[in-house]
Amino acid sequence: MTRLKVRPLLSSFLLCFLLHTSVVVLAQRPNIIFIFSDDHAYQGIGAYGNKLVKTPNIDRIAREGALLTNNLVTNSICGPSRATLLTGKYSHLNGYKRNDRTRFDTGQTLLSETLRKGEYQTAWVGKMHLNSLPAGFDYWKVLPDQGHYYNPQFIGQPNDTTAYTGYVSDLITQFSTEWLEKRDQSKPFFLIVGHKATHREWMPDLQDLGAYDNVDFPLPKTFWDDYKGRVAAGQQDMTIDKTMRMKLDLKMGIDYDKDFGYRRLNAEQRKVFKAYYDKVEKDLAAKNLSGKALIEWKYQRYLRDYFSVANSLDRNIGKLLDYLDKSGLAKNTVVIYASDQGFYLGEHGWFDKRFIYEQSLKTPFVIRYPGAIKPGTRVEELITNIDWAPTVLNIAGVKVPADMQGKSFLPLLKPGTTAAVPWRKEAYYHYYEFPEPHHVYPHFGVRTSRYKLAYFYGGADSWELYDLEKDPDEVANLYGTKGTEALTADLKQKLKGLMQSYKDEEALKILATAKK
Repeated sequence: MTRLKVRPLLSSFLLCFLLHTSVVVLAQRPNIIFIFSDDHAYQGIGAYGNKLVKTPNIDRIAREGALLTNNLVTNSICGPSRATLLTGKYSHLNGYKRNDRTRFDTGQTLLSETLRKGEYQTAWVGKMHLNSLPAGFDYWKVLPDQGHYYNPQFIGQPNDTTAYTGYVSDLITQFSTEWLEKRDQSKPFFLIVGHKATHREWMPDLQDLGAYDNVDFPLPKTFWDDYKGRVAAGQQDMTIDKTMRMKLDLKMGIDYDKDFGYRRLNAEQRKVFKAYYDKVEKDLAAKNLSGKALIEWKYQRYLRDYFSVANSLDRNIGKLLDYLDKSGLAKNTVVIYASDQGFYLGEHGWFDKRFIYEQSLKTPFVIRYPGAIKPGTRVEELITNIDWAPTVLNIAGVKVPADMQGKSFLPLLKPGTTAAVPWRKEAYYHYYEFPEPHHVYPHFGVRTSRYKLAYFYGGADSWELYDLEKDPDEVANLYGTKGTEALTADLKQKLKGLMQSYKDEEALKILATAKK
Protein backbone atom coordinates (compact mmCIF):
# COMPACT_ATOMS: atom_id res chain seq x y z
CA MET A 1 0.00 0.00 0.00
CA THR A 2 2.83 2.32 0.88
CA ARG A 3 4.45 1.86 -2.52
CA LEU A 4 1.20 2.69 -4.27
CA LYS A 5 1.02 5.99 -2.38
CA VAL A 6 4.61 6.95 -3.19
CA ARG A 7 4.29 6.67 -6.97
CA PRO A 8 1.70 9.42 -7.46
CA LEU A 9 3.74 11.68 -5.18
CA LEU A 10 6.93 10.87 -7.10
CA SER A 11 5.18 11.39 -10.44
CA SER A 12 3.81 14.74 -9.30
CA PHE A 13 7.26 15.77 -8.08
CA LEU A 14 8.88 14.81 -11.39
CA LEU A 15 6.18 16.63 -13.36
CA CYS A 16 6.62 19.78 -11.28
CA PHE A 17 10.40 19.52 -11.59
CA LEU A 18 10.25 19.14 -15.37
CA LEU A 19 7.79 22.01 -15.74
CA HIS A 20 9.94 24.21 -13.52
CA THR A 21 13.07 23.23 -15.45
CA SER A 22 11.45 24.02 -18.81
CA VAL A 23 10.35 27.45 -17.56
CA VAL A 24 13.88 28.15 -16.28
CA VAL A 25 15.40 27.07 -19.60
CA LEU A 26 12.97 29.30 -21.50
CA ALA A 27 13.68 32.22 -19.22
CA GLN A 28 17.44 31.79 -19.72
CA ARG A 29 17.20 32.06 -23.50
CA PRO A 30 18.10 35.62 -24.51
CA ASN A 31 15.47 38.27 -25.01
CA ILE A 32 15.87 40.19 -28.27
CA ILE A 33 15.00 43.82 -28.98
CA PHE A 34 15.30 45.00 -32.58
CA ILE A 35 15.23 48.81 -32.77
CA PHE A 36 14.41 49.71 -36.36
CA SER A 37 14.56 53.33 -37.54
CA ASP A 38 13.62 54.87 -40.87
CA ASP A 39 16.08 56.53 -43.26
CA HIS A 40 18.83 56.93 -40.67
CA ALA A 41 22.14 57.22 -42.52
CA TYR A 42 25.16 55.33 -41.22
CA GLN A 43 27.38 58.32 -42.06
CA GLY A 44 25.24 60.40 -39.68
CA ILE A 45 26.18 58.33 -36.61
CA GLY A 46 29.07 58.89 -34.23
CA ALA A 47 30.04 55.22 -34.12
CA TYR A 48 30.43 55.31 -37.91
CA GLY A 49 32.79 58.28 -37.77
CA ASN A 50 30.61 61.40 -37.73
CA LYS A 51 32.16 63.85 -35.27
CA LEU A 52 29.58 66.64 -35.64
CA VAL A 53 26.46 64.82 -34.47
CA LYS A 54 25.49 63.37 -31.11
CA THR A 55 24.33 59.74 -31.04
CA PRO A 56 25.65 58.59 -27.64
CA ASN A 57 23.18 55.76 -27.15
CA ILE A 58 23.59 54.16 -30.56
CA ASP A 59 27.33 54.59 -30.03
CA ARG A 60 26.95 52.85 -26.67
CA ILE A 61 25.43 49.74 -28.28
CA ALA A 62 28.32 49.65 -30.76
CA ARG A 63 30.90 50.18 -28.01
CA GLU A 64 29.43 47.45 -25.81
CA GLY A 65 28.93 45.04 -28.71
CA ALA A 66 29.60 44.88 -32.44
CA LEU A 67 29.40 47.26 -35.39
CA LEU A 68 28.86 46.02 -38.95
CA THR A 69 30.79 48.10 -41.48
CA ASN A 70 29.30 46.50 -44.61
CA ASN A 71 25.69 45.86 -43.72
CA LEU A 72 23.88 46.08 -47.07
CA VAL A 73 20.22 46.12 -48.02
CA THR A 74 18.85 44.15 -50.95
CA ASN A 75 16.32 46.79 -52.06
CA SER A 76 16.87 50.28 -50.66
CA ILE A 77 13.37 51.39 -49.77
CA CYS A 78 11.30 51.34 -46.57
CA GLY A 79 8.48 48.78 -46.92
CA PRO A 80 10.52 46.21 -48.85
CA SER A 81 13.25 46.35 -46.21
CA ARG A 82 10.72 45.63 -43.47
CA ALA A 83 9.34 42.75 -45.52
CA THR A 84 12.86 41.35 -45.81
CA LEU A 85 13.38 41.61 -42.05
CA LEU A 86 10.22 39.55 -41.49
CA THR A 87 10.86 36.94 -44.18
CA GLY A 88 14.62 36.62 -44.67
CA LYS A 89 13.90 36.71 -48.42
CA TYR A 90 14.48 38.99 -51.39
CA SER A 91 11.65 41.22 -52.58
CA HIS A 92 10.93 39.09 -55.66
CA LEU A 93 10.11 36.11 -53.39
CA ASN A 94 8.39 37.83 -50.45
CA GLY A 95 6.21 39.78 -52.90
CA TYR A 96 6.90 43.28 -51.58
CA LYS A 97 8.98 45.16 -54.17
CA ARG A 98 7.75 48.74 -53.90
CA ASN A 99 6.27 51.29 -51.50
CA ASP A 100 2.82 51.13 -53.07
CA ARG A 101 -0.57 49.81 -51.94
CA THR A 102 0.53 46.17 -52.07
CA ARG A 103 -0.60 44.27 -48.99
CA PHE A 104 2.23 42.34 -47.42
CA ASP A 105 1.55 38.59 -47.60
CA THR A 106 1.37 37.54 -43.95
CA GLY A 107 0.65 33.93 -44.94
CA GLN A 108 4.27 33.20 -45.78
CA THR A 109 6.96 32.06 -43.34
CA LEU A 110 7.61 34.91 -40.91
CA LEU A 111 10.33 35.60 -38.37
CA SER A 112 7.70 36.56 -35.79
CA GLU A 113 5.60 33.39 -36.15
CA THR A 114 8.70 31.18 -36.21
CA LEU A 115 9.86 32.73 -32.94
CA ARG A 116 6.41 32.38 -31.42
CA LYS A 117 6.37 28.67 -32.28
CA GLY A 118 9.76 28.54 -30.57
CA GLU A 119 8.14 29.73 -27.31
CA TYR A 120 9.05 33.41 -27.67
CA GLN A 121 6.55 36.13 -26.84
CA THR A 122 6.54 38.60 -29.73
CA ALA A 123 5.59 42.27 -30.13
CA TRP A 124 5.85 45.13 -32.62
CA VAL A 125 5.50 48.74 -31.49
CA GLY A 126 5.74 51.78 -33.79
CA LYS A 127 6.18 52.05 -37.53
CA MET A 128 5.51 48.97 -39.67
CA HIS A 129 4.44 50.41 -43.06
CA LEU A 130 3.42 47.23 -44.89
CA ASN A 131 -0.29 47.87 -45.62
CA SER A 132 -1.26 44.99 -43.36
CA LEU A 133 -1.61 44.37 -39.64
CA PRO A 134 1.21 42.56 -37.85
CA ALA A 135 1.10 38.77 -38.05
CA GLY A 136 2.83 36.31 -35.75
CA PHE A 137 2.92 38.88 -32.96
CA ASP A 138 1.28 38.41 -29.58
CA TYR A 139 1.02 42.17 -29.20
CA TRP A 140 1.19 45.17 -31.46
CA LYS A 141 0.63 48.90 -31.40
CA VAL A 142 1.62 50.31 -34.79
CA LEU A 143 1.42 53.56 -36.73
CA PRO A 144 -1.00 53.66 -39.67
CA ASP A 145 1.02 53.91 -42.90
CA GLN A 146 3.88 56.44 -42.38
CA GLY A 147 2.48 57.83 -39.14
CA HIS A 148 2.94 61.39 -37.86
CA TYR A 149 5.60 63.05 -35.74
CA TYR A 150 3.15 64.95 -33.55
CA ASN A 151 0.00 63.62 -31.87
CA PRO A 152 0.01 60.42 -33.94
CA GLN A 153 -2.56 57.67 -34.16
CA PHE A 154 -1.71 54.07 -33.30
CA ILE A 155 -3.53 50.90 -34.31
CA GLY A 156 -3.87 48.51 -31.39
CA GLN A 157 -5.46 45.10 -31.02
CA PRO A 158 -7.67 43.86 -32.43
CA ASN A 159 -7.93 46.78 -34.88
CA ASP A 160 -8.73 49.96 -32.98
CA THR A 161 -7.16 53.30 -33.93
CA THR A 162 -6.51 55.81 -31.16
CA ALA A 163 -4.92 59.27 -31.28
CA TYR A 164 -2.36 60.22 -28.62
CA THR A 165 -0.92 63.56 -27.59
CA GLY A 166 2.83 63.83 -27.75
CA TYR A 167 5.90 63.25 -29.91
CA VAL A 168 6.05 59.97 -31.79
CA SER A 169 9.49 58.81 -30.59
CA ASP A 170 8.50 59.33 -26.96
CA LEU A 171 5.21 57.50 -27.41
CA ILE A 172 6.86 54.52 -29.10
CA THR A 173 9.27 54.16 -26.18
CA GLN A 174 6.43 54.55 -23.68
CA PHE A 175 4.34 51.83 -25.33
CA SER A 176 7.38 49.55 -25.65
CA THR A 177 8.27 49.76 -21.96
CA GLU A 178 4.62 49.38 -20.95
CA TRP A 179 4.48 46.11 -22.87
CA LEU A 180 7.75 44.95 -21.31
CA GLU A 181 6.22 45.56 -17.87
CA LYS A 182 3.15 43.44 -18.51
CA ARG A 183 4.60 40.68 -20.74
CA ASP A 184 4.53 37.00 -19.82
CA GLN A 185 7.74 36.76 -17.78
CA SER A 186 7.88 32.97 -18.07
CA LYS A 187 8.92 33.33 -21.72
CA PRO A 188 11.77 35.10 -23.49
CA PHE A 189 10.60 37.96 -25.71
CA PHE A 190 11.24 39.40 -29.15
CA LEU A 191 10.30 43.07 -29.53
CA ILE A 192 10.57 45.22 -32.65
CA VAL A 193 10.65 48.93 -31.82
CA GLY A 194 9.85 50.64 -35.13
CA HIS A 195 10.72 54.35 -35.09
CA LYS A 196 9.37 56.88 -37.56
CA ALA A 197 12.51 59.01 -37.22
CA THR A 198 14.35 60.10 -39.35
CA HIS A 199 11.80 60.05 -42.17
CA ARG A 200 10.85 63.05 -44.27
CA GLU A 201 9.49 65.77 -43.39
CA TRP A 202 11.98 65.85 -40.47
CA MET A 203 9.89 67.52 -37.77
CA PRO A 204 12.05 67.77 -34.63
CA ASP A 205 10.73 67.42 -31.11
CA LEU A 206 10.21 70.85 -29.51
CA GLN A 207 13.17 70.35 -27.18
CA ASP A 208 15.44 69.65 -30.16
CA LEU A 209 14.57 72.69 -32.28
CA GLY A 210 17.80 74.47 -33.20
CA ALA A 211 20.02 71.74 -31.74
CA TYR A 212 22.46 72.05 -34.66
CA ASP A 213 22.03 75.71 -35.57
CA ASN A 214 25.61 76.46 -34.53
CA VAL A 215 27.04 73.71 -36.74
CA ASP A 216 28.15 74.39 -40.30
CA PHE A 217 28.11 71.07 -42.08
CA PRO A 218 30.81 70.70 -44.75
CA LEU A 219 29.59 70.04 -48.25
CA PRO A 220 30.21 66.46 -49.38
CA LYS A 221 32.86 66.19 -52.09
CA THR A 222 30.18 65.09 -54.56
CA PHE A 223 27.61 67.75 -53.66
CA TRP A 224 28.00 69.45 -57.07
CA ASP A 225 28.18 66.15 -58.97
CA ASP A 226 27.58 66.53 -62.72
CA TYR A 227 26.63 62.82 -63.14
CA LYS A 228 28.94 62.44 -66.12
CA GLY A 229 28.88 58.91 -67.52
CA ARG A 230 25.91 57.89 -65.32
CA VAL A 231 22.60 58.02 -67.19
CA ALA A 232 20.29 57.10 -64.31
CA ALA A 233 22.00 59.40 -61.82
CA GLY A 234 21.57 62.30 -64.21
CA GLN A 235 17.81 61.71 -64.61
CA GLN A 236 16.74 61.24 -60.97
CA ASP A 237 14.45 63.64 -59.14
CA MET A 238 15.86 63.72 -55.61
CA THR A 239 18.16 66.73 -55.41
CA ILE A 240 18.33 69.18 -52.55
CA ASP A 241 18.39 71.86 -55.24
CA LYS A 242 15.22 71.05 -57.22
CA THR A 243 13.29 68.35 -55.35
CA MET A 244 13.47 69.46 -51.75
CA ARG A 245 10.47 71.66 -50.94
CA MET A 246 11.00 74.99 -49.22
CA LYS A 247 7.58 74.79 -47.60
CA LEU A 248 6.79 71.22 -46.52
CA ASP A 249 10.38 69.99 -46.12
CA LEU A 250 12.16 73.10 -44.86
CA LYS A 251 9.11 74.69 -43.13
CA MET A 252 9.30 78.08 -44.83
CA GLY A 253 5.78 79.57 -45.10
CA ILE A 254 3.86 76.72 -43.48
CA ASP A 255 0.07 76.98 -43.25
CA TYR A 256 -0.46 75.46 -39.82
CA ASP A 257 -4.17 75.06 -40.40
CA LYS A 258 -3.95 73.15 -43.67
CA ASP A 259 -0.52 71.65 -44.42
CA PHE A 260 0.09 67.92 -44.00
CA GLY A 261 1.54 66.95 -40.66
CA TYR A 262 1.84 70.51 -39.39
CA ARG A 263 -1.90 70.90 -38.88
CA ARG A 264 -1.70 68.17 -36.23
CA LEU A 265 0.18 70.45 -33.84
CA ASN A 266 -1.93 71.55 -30.90
CA ALA A 267 -1.94 75.18 -29.77
CA GLU A 268 0.93 74.78 -27.32
CA GLN A 269 3.10 72.83 -29.76
CA ARG A 270 2.31 75.21 -32.62
CA LYS A 271 3.35 78.25 -30.61
CA VAL A 272 6.87 76.88 -29.98
CA PHE A 273 7.28 75.28 -33.42
CA LYS A 274 6.08 78.33 -35.34
CA ALA A 275 8.17 80.76 -33.31
CA TYR A 276 11.32 78.85 -34.16
CA TYR A 277 10.68 78.54 -37.90
CA ASP A 278 9.37 82.10 -38.21
CA LYS A 279 12.75 83.23 -36.91
CA VAL A 280 14.55 81.01 -39.46
CA GLU A 281 12.35 82.33 -42.25
CA LYS A 282 13.00 85.94 -41.23
CA ASP A 283 16.73 85.31 -41.25
CA LEU A 284 16.52 83.74 -44.72
CA ALA A 285 14.58 86.71 -46.08
CA ALA A 286 17.24 89.09 -44.73
CA LYS A 287 19.98 87.13 -46.52
CA ASN A 288 18.17 87.38 -49.89
CA LEU A 289 20.01 84.34 -51.25
CA SER A 290 19.92 82.93 -54.78
CA GLY A 291 21.76 80.43 -56.96
CA LYS A 292 24.35 78.23 -55.27
CA ALA A 293 24.15 80.18 -52.04
CA LEU A 294 20.46 79.31 -51.69
CA ILE A 295 21.10 75.63 -52.49
CA GLU A 296 23.80 75.51 -49.82
CA TRP A 297 21.40 77.16 -47.34
CA LYS A 298 18.85 74.43 -48.11
CA TYR A 299 21.53 71.82 -47.46
CA GLN A 300 22.38 73.29 -44.06
CA ARG A 301 18.70 73.62 -43.13
CA TYR A 302 18.01 70.03 -44.19
CA LEU A 303 20.81 68.57 -42.09
CA ARG A 304 19.96 70.71 -39.06
CA ASP A 305 16.41 69.41 -39.07
CA TYR A 306 17.43 65.84 -39.94
CA PHE A 307 19.94 65.57 -37.10
CA SER A 308 17.60 67.32 -34.67
CA VAL A 309 15.06 64.57 -35.39
CA ALA A 310 17.82 62.00 -34.89
CA ASN A 311 18.39 63.51 -31.42
CA SER A 312 14.95 62.31 -30.29
CA LEU A 313 15.59 58.89 -31.82
CA ASP A 314 18.87 58.44 -29.97
CA ARG A 315 17.49 59.86 -26.70
CA ASN A 316 14.66 57.33 -26.77
CA ILE A 317 17.06 54.50 -27.47
CA GLY A 318 18.82 55.67 -24.32
CA LYS A 319 15.55 55.56 -22.37
CA LEU A 320 15.05 51.95 -23.46
CA LEU A 321 18.62 51.00 -22.52
CA ASP A 322 18.13 52.65 -19.12
CA TYR A 323 14.94 50.66 -18.62
CA LEU A 324 16.78 47.43 -19.36
CA ASP A 325 19.48 48.38 -16.86
CA LYS A 326 17.05 49.31 -14.08
CA SER A 327 14.79 46.29 -14.61
CA GLY A 328 17.68 43.83 -14.62
CA LEU A 329 16.87 42.72 -18.18
CA ALA A 330 20.06 44.10 -19.73
CA LYS A 331 22.25 41.13 -18.82
CA ASN A 332 20.07 38.68 -20.81
CA THR A 333 18.75 40.91 -23.59
CA VAL A 334 20.26 41.24 -27.06
CA VAL A 335 19.82 44.80 -28.36
CA ILE A 336 20.04 45.49 -32.08
CA TYR A 337 19.88 48.88 -33.75
CA ALA A 338 19.45 49.18 -37.51
CA SER A 339 17.84 51.43 -40.09
CA ASP A 340 15.66 50.15 -42.93
CA GLN A 341 18.23 51.42 -45.42
CA GLY A 342 20.82 54.13 -45.90
CA PHE A 343 20.13 57.74 -46.88
CA TYR A 344 21.84 60.58 -48.74
CA LEU A 345 22.98 63.51 -46.65
CA GLY A 346 23.94 65.68 -49.59
CA GLU A 347 26.19 63.18 -51.38
CA HIS A 348 25.71 63.63 -55.15
CA GLY A 349 23.50 66.61 -54.21
CA TRP A 350 20.78 64.25 -52.97
CA PHE A 351 18.50 63.27 -50.16
CA ASP A 352 16.45 59.99 -50.11
CA LYS A 353 17.84 56.52 -50.99
CA ARG A 354 17.08 53.88 -53.74
CA PHE A 355 20.36 53.77 -55.66
CA ILE A 356 22.91 50.97 -55.34
CA TYR A 357 25.51 53.61 -54.47
CA GLU A 358 27.08 53.24 -51.04
CA GLN A 359 25.13 55.79 -48.97
CA SER A 360 21.80 54.08 -49.65
CA LEU A 361 23.09 50.53 -50.11
CA LYS A 362 24.75 50.44 -46.69
CA THR A 363 22.76 50.82 -43.49
CA PRO A 364 23.82 51.00 -39.85
CA PHE A 365 23.72 47.85 -37.75
CA VAL A 366 25.03 47.57 -34.21
CA ILE A 367 24.33 44.71 -31.80
CA ARG A 368 24.97 44.13 -28.10
CA TYR A 369 24.87 40.57 -26.73
CA PRO A 370 26.25 40.46 -23.18
CA GLY A 371 28.57 37.53 -22.59
CA ALA A 372 28.61 36.48 -26.24
CA ILE A 373 29.92 39.44 -28.26
CA LYS A 374 33.18 41.07 -27.21
CA PRO A 375 32.75 44.85 -26.76
CA GLY A 376 34.22 46.84 -29.63
CA THR A 377 33.87 44.05 -32.23
CA ARG A 378 33.86 45.16 -35.88
CA VAL A 379 32.58 42.95 -38.69
CA GLU A 380 33.86 43.78 -42.18
CA GLU A 381 32.15 40.95 -44.11
CA LEU A 382 29.30 41.60 -46.56
CA ILE A 383 26.13 41.17 -44.51
CA THR A 384 22.73 41.74 -46.15
CA ASN A 385 19.30 42.24 -44.64
CA ILE A 386 18.19 38.75 -45.71
CA ASP A 387 20.63 37.64 -42.97
CA TRP A 388 18.88 39.54 -40.17
CA ALA A 389 16.05 37.06 -39.58
CA PRO A 390 18.26 33.93 -39.61
CA THR A 391 20.65 35.62 -37.18
CA VAL A 392 17.83 36.51 -34.76
CA LEU A 393 16.57 32.92 -34.94
CA ASN A 394 20.08 31.58 -34.38
CA ILE A 395 20.45 33.77 -31.28
CA ALA A 396 17.08 32.51 -30.05
CA GLY A 397 18.04 28.88 -30.60
CA VAL A 398 15.20 28.41 -33.08
CA LYS A 399 15.69 26.50 -36.34
CA VAL A 400 15.90 28.69 -39.45
CA PRO A 401 13.13 27.80 -41.96
CA ALA A 402 14.39 26.35 -45.23
CA ASP A 403 12.76 29.06 -47.38
CA MET A 404 14.72 31.91 -45.77
CA GLN A 405 17.46 32.94 -48.20
CA GLY A 406 19.78 34.55 -45.68
CA LYS A 407 22.36 33.06 -43.36
CA SER A 408 23.06 33.68 -39.69
CA PHE A 409 26.12 35.85 -39.13
CA LEU A 410 26.20 35.07 -35.41
CA PRO A 411 29.43 33.05 -35.87
CA LEU A 412 31.11 36.21 -37.23
CA LEU A 413 30.28 38.02 -34.00
CA LYS A 414 32.05 35.58 -31.71
CA PRO A 415 35.67 36.28 -30.74
CA GLY A 416 38.32 34.50 -32.78
CA THR A 417 35.95 32.78 -35.21
CA THR A 418 35.79 35.20 -38.15
CA ALA A 419 38.66 33.71 -40.17
CA ALA A 420 37.24 30.22 -39.83
CA VAL A 421 33.70 31.11 -40.94
CA PRO A 422 32.99 30.70 -44.68
CA TRP A 423 31.11 33.77 -45.86
CA ARG A 424 29.85 35.36 -49.07
CA LYS A 425 32.26 37.29 -51.25
CA GLU A 426 29.55 39.01 -53.28
CA ALA A 427 26.20 40.62 -52.43
CA TYR A 428 23.21 40.99 -54.77
CA TYR A 429 20.90 44.02 -55.08
CA HIS A 430 17.66 44.66 -56.98
CA TYR A 431 15.59 47.89 -56.88
CA TYR A 432 12.21 48.25 -58.63
CA GLU A 433 10.18 51.41 -57.84
CA PHE A 434 9.79 53.67 -60.92
CA PRO A 435 8.95 56.35 -61.97
CA GLU A 436 7.39 57.82 -58.83
CA PRO A 437 8.30 59.37 -56.54
CA HIS A 438 11.95 60.14 -57.41
CA HIS A 439 12.45 58.82 -60.95
CA VAL A 440 15.18 56.36 -60.04
CA TYR A 441 15.40 53.72 -62.75
CA PRO A 442 15.07 50.09 -61.67
CA HIS A 443 18.40 48.31 -61.49
CA PHE A 444 20.26 45.31 -60.18
CA GLY A 445 23.89 44.75 -59.35
CA VAL A 446 26.66 42.97 -57.50
CA ARG A 447 28.92 44.38 -54.81
CA THR A 448 32.21 42.76 -53.75
CA SER A 449 34.67 44.02 -51.17
CA ARG A 450 36.27 46.22 -53.83
CA TYR A 451 34.07 46.45 -56.92
CA LYS A 452 30.51 47.18 -57.89
CA LEU A 453 28.73 46.41 -61.16
CA ALA A 454 25.17 47.59 -61.82
CA TYR A 455 22.72 47.56 -64.71
CA PHE A 456 19.94 50.17 -64.97
CA TYR A 457 16.96 49.14 -67.09
CA GLY A 458 13.45 50.36 -67.90
CA GLY A 459 14.69 53.23 -70.05
CA ALA A 460 18.17 53.96 -68.71
CA ASP A 461 19.58 50.72 -70.21
CA SER A 462 23.17 51.21 -69.12
CA TRP A 463 25.96 49.53 -67.14
CA GLU A 464 28.08 51.09 -64.39
CA LEU A 465 31.31 49.76 -62.91
CA TYR A 466 33.17 51.18 -59.90
CA ASP A 467 36.45 50.49 -58.15
CA LEU A 468 35.49 51.37 -54.58
CA GLU A 469 39.11 51.32 -53.44
CA LYS A 470 40.22 54.00 -55.89
CA ASP A 471 36.84 55.74 -56.29
CA PRO A 472 34.87 55.49 -53.01
CA ASP A 473 32.62 58.37 -54.10
CA GLU A 474 31.47 56.42 -57.19
CA VAL A 475 31.81 59.19 -59.74
CA ALA A 476 34.06 57.48 -62.31
CA ASN A 477 32.09 54.88 -64.25
CA LEU A 478 34.71 52.46 -65.58
CA TYR A 479 32.36 50.35 -67.67
CA GLY A 480 33.70 49.91 -71.19
CA THR A 481 37.11 51.44 -70.43
CA LYS A 482 40.25 49.71 -71.66
CA GLY A 483 41.69 47.18 -69.24
CA THR A 484 38.44 46.37 -67.44
CA GLU A 485 37.25 43.66 -69.85
CA ALA A 486 38.24 40.65 -67.74
CA LEU A 487 36.99 42.25 -64.51
CA THR A 488 33.66 43.11 -66.13
CA ALA A 489 33.19 39.61 -67.53
CA ASP A 490 33.95 38.11 -64.12
CA LEU A 491 31.51 40.41 -62.32
CA LYS A 492 28.78 39.72 -64.89
CA GLN A 493 29.25 36.02 -64.34
CA LYS A 494 29.03 36.51 -60.58
CA LEU A 495 25.90 38.65 -61.03
CA LYS A 496 24.20 35.96 -63.10
CA GLY A 497 25.16 33.32 -60.56
CA LEU A 498 23.60 35.35 -57.74
CA MET A 499 20.39 35.78 -59.71
CA GLN A 500 20.23 32.03 -60.21
CA SER A 501 21.07 31.29 -56.61
CA TYR A 502 18.41 33.67 -55.28
CA LYS A 503 15.87 32.62 -57.96
CA ASP A 504 15.37 36.08 -59.47
CA GLU A 505 13.83 34.92 -62.75
CA GLU A 506 12.71 38.43 -63.79
CA ALA A 507 16.27 39.74 -63.47
CA LEU A 508 17.68 36.81 -65.44
CA LYS A 509 15.37 37.63 -68.36
CA ILE A 510 16.41 41.29 -68.29
CA LEU A 511 20.08 40.35 -68.05
CA ALA A 512 19.76 38.09 -71.10
CA THR A 513 18.66 41.05 -73.23
CA ALA A 514 20.76 43.76 -71.54
CA LYS A 515 22.91 46.08 -73.60
CA LYS A 516 26.52 44.94 -73.79
